[in-house]
Amino acid sequence: MGRRLKKLTRRLIRERRLARKNYERQRLLNRLAKPGPHPGIVILDHLKPQFNVGKVFRSADAFGMREVHLIGVDYFDPGPAMGSFKWVPAHYHGDFDSCYQVLRRQGYRLFATAPQAGKTLGGCTLPEKSAFVFGNEGVGLSFDPGRYGDIQMVRIPQFGKVQSLNVSVAASLVMYEYVRQHHLT
Repeated sequence: MGRRLKKLTRRLIRERRLARKNYERQRLLNRLAKPGPHPGIVILDHLKPQFNVGKVFRSADAFGMREVHLIGVDYFDPGPAMGSFKWVPAHYHGDFDSCYQVLRRQGYRLFATAPQAGKTLGGCTLPEKSAFVFGNEGVGLSFDPGRYGDIQMVRIPQFGKVQSLNVSVAASLVMYEYVRQHHLT
């Protein structure tokens, strides 16, 4: 069992190194990315690098979002993005407050999803300059939304027992609703 575990560990380390090199190459290409046709922005707050970040980039590209802001994410596996990381501009922040300040200065209204929020996503009007915050898969948002009185909490209606969605699925639903309200005829 010891040799098998060591072999598996070495393999995982090699795979992570390759993924990291791929990320660095893709990040260079990302510097050439142009904003999407819609002014909507996605904010990923401390997401786990090996899971959903790339998938959210893929959806942001599909829905034509302007850009993705990453808080506390300095590396992720770009493979699930299926090439979208090179098309959607990425902006990096060390904490939520710096991201918040930048977007508020640009006139953005911020929204975050929470299962207990009173207002449903489809029941609110999303301004064109909307920015959507999605928290970590396990612990949620890294900040207290109450500290930022202008962040509107919304929920995605769910009818099952779990009452939570994978963050990339939730982000896709929010992006779809945003585009539906502004850009589909």
